[in-house]
Amino acid sequence: MPPLADVNEAMSTDPRAEIERLRDEIRRHDRLYYIEAAPEIADHEYDRLVDRLTQLEAEHPALLTPDSPTQRVGDQPVEGLIEVEHRVPMLSIDNTYSVDELRAFARRAEKLLAERAGTDAKAEPVEWVVELKIDGVAISLLYEQGWLVRAATRGNGQVGDDITHNARTIADVPLRLLGDDVPPALEVRGEVYMTNADLARLNEQQQRQGKPPFANTRNVTAGSIRQLDPRICAERRLRLFCHGVGYVEGLAATNHMEFLDRLRQWGLPATPMVECFDRVEAAIEHCESLVGRLHELDFEIDGLVLKVNRFDQRERLGTTSKSPRWVVAYKFEKYEATTRLNEIRVQVGKTGTVTPVAELEPVELAGTVVGRASLHNADEIERKDIRPGDVVVVEKAGKIIPHIVRVELHERKGDPPRFHFPDHCPQCDTRLARDEGGVYIRCPNIESCPAQLKERLRYFASRPAMDIEGLGEKLVEQLIDSQLVQSYADLYRLQREQLIGLERMGEKSADNLMANIEASKQRGLARVLTAVAIRHVGASVAKVLAAHFPSIDRLRAAEVDQLAEINEIGPVIAQSVHDFLHGTFGSRIIDDLRAVGVRMESDHAADGSSPGTATRGAGPLSGKTLVVTGTLSKYTREEIKDLIEHHGGRATSSVSKNTDYLVAGEKAGSKLEKANKLDVTVLDEAAFERLIGG
Repeated sequence: MPPLADVNEAMSTDPRAEIERLRDEIRRHDRLYYIEAAPEIADHEYDRLVDRLTQLEAEHPALLTPDSPTQRVGDQPVEGLIEVEHRVPMLSIDNTYSVDELRAFARRAEKLLAERAGTDAKAEPVEWVVELKIDGVAISLLYEQGWLVRAATRGNGQVGDDITHNARTIADVPLRLLGDDVPPALEVRGEVYMTNADLARLNEQQQRQGKPPFANTRNVTAGSIRQLDPRICAERRLRLFCHGVGYVEGLAATNHMEFLDRLRQWGLPATPMVECFDRVEAAIEHCESLVGRLHELDFEIDGLVLKVNRFDQRERLGTTSKSPRWVVAYKFEKYEATTRLNEIRVQVGKTGTVTPVAELEPVELAGTVVGRASLHNADEIERKDIRPGDVVVVEKAGKIIPHIVRVELHERKGDPPRFHFPDHCPQCDTRLARDEGGVYIRCPNIESCPAQLKERLRYFASRPAMDIEGLGEKLVEQLIDSQLVQSYADLYRLQREQLIGLERMGEKSADNLMANIEASKQRGLARVLTAVAIRHVGASVAKVLAAHFPSIDRLRAAEVDQLAEINEIGPVIAQSVHDFLHGTFGSRIIDDLRAVGVRMESDHAADGSSPGTATRGAGPLSGKTLVVTGTLSKYTREEIKDLIEHHGGRATSSVSKNTDYLVAGEKAGSKLEKANKLDVTVLDEAAFERLIGG
């Protein structure tokens, strides 16, 4: 912005031009802040622009226009909400609660498209879009010639309430769209919501005013958007995400991803983290990965949305009386509880990542008692302003570990000290380093940090990796602390007499462990690649690599470009694998394991199937779908999932009519109730073991 003296000089000659310049500048900064998340100026500089524009419009009232950024909050309440009819009905969408139901929905859509086109379904590919399902209030925004003329709630789908006076107070809602290619009439549909940070601040204000706190963001949003006085809504700091189109004239976009790009160009905020896939299986995998990223969001979602990308295919699929046939919601169970955070500790993982962990007052959540929650990284602690002693809201969604949603600031006493992330590794005192361009902080001492070695060795022995039964956490600590094991290969050099000398290790236990260690040499390449803790490589990626490269030597010979071309690998994983296999540390690990007799060739079934799939489809669970819930006494979730797949079954996360068995541990909770309602066979651990043959 030019100096104020220059502004005043410009005003003396052309007030209209200066007012328009200020409006354009403010709209540009609104777009940078709300749409692109890349602000160029500080808040106080932005406020200075708005204040100057307000002053100029007051001095020249004839130049004031309804789309000016200063006209967001009306002065007078409306007398009552008026009902308005939607030109295109705002239908609800069907819900699913399992990946099997998602697959079934996609199959129905693809089959119907083929039937209506009179061709084989494979002749017409379908692209699938995955979006977040924002937990807010549905809204319709109607623009004519680029100007906002009406905003309405969903209502009953046919008729909603006119809330234009409140929509104008939402900073994300442009009063006039940007650009010259705006359709003559455009009805945009989206969701009004509130961030968790703003709810925490609002509840602080409620407490100061002696009013009760609000329970959650959706309740606040629903109550605010229908207020008669727009000043109340303006105080609540509501936000908007757009995700769909209703009535439109002259829209050039032919699919959903193009439409979202147009929305951003016109100054409207599109739903974030949207991805498009050419296979429904890839879309479903993305859905499952998104559930594990909920902690990154400062707003609530109540599921994910899977929709057909192309508009012409949507037209052919049509709608039922209640919902479109081209879109479905994938919902998962979410639970919340409020408790106190006693302490923040850090732990060092197998790849050196230093992760902060919240030690909580134990609280029951989804049928289990939770005493810890991951805080993921230092930036998350800072963003959510989490401090020891705070009262926090803890959430568990789907299968993911609990995470902290927000701090209840109105419960905070005084000004407790902030948590300071350590500068040095708590185990080896090496100076920590942040990933370049990332949020994770690591201990770079990968070779001799005892914490990393213990985590790597524990993971190496786990069931998805080398599956060494009897090598548990306590024994791993003893082996490392006594310096009997300093690498993976050292496990295979252990002597029986060395083991017998350890605490609570008798002759029989030592013999069993030696036998299990020896047996693990024959697990094959996929297990080895899983076990050695290459960054970004888990069990599924390891199986893909082993399917393409039948030996470690063939894999070592592959260039980064060759690896990146493999479906499900990509450039990041490819570079990580190549760096590990050709770096000093990784090369030494592979050479040492080979030297002690660990086999590094792929297993291939007689029918030529990929590694890791030789037994899939065979066994007592062949064709069966199982869900596991509650706390198990013998198995971790990963271990029992591996057992299910090993015996031919499919492990899913949600109970549905397609579920064959529910394996229930202690405190099974709502999944057990749902299984009983659907007459799904329920197994305890003993019954499960009998089913798979002991």
